Amino acid sequence: MFFIQNEATILAMDIRQELKILLVKNGTSMRKVILATRNCGYDIPNESTVSAELINNRIRFQTVSDILDYLGYELVIREKRK
Repeated sequence: MFFIQNEATILAMDIRQELKILLVKNGTSMRKVILATRNCGYDIPNESTVSAELINNRIRFQTVSDILDYLGYELVIREKRK
C-alpha cells in the first residue's frame, strides 16, 4: 500500500487516483507537470508513456517519486500496522 504525506496528512491510496486528486488540488494537468519536470531535469517519460504506465499499474517508483517531489509531496514507506 502507498501513502502520501503532506502537512501531517497521510492517505492510503490507489496511485492513479491520488495523482489525479493532487493534480486537481494544484490546478494543473499531468501534461503540464510532465513537461515542467522534464524541463527541471527530472528523468520522466513522455505523457503518453506515463499515462499508459498508470493505467496498467506498471509505473516506475522513481517516476512517481519525481512527480510527487515536483508537486511538493513525498512518498512514505512504513511497516504495516498489525
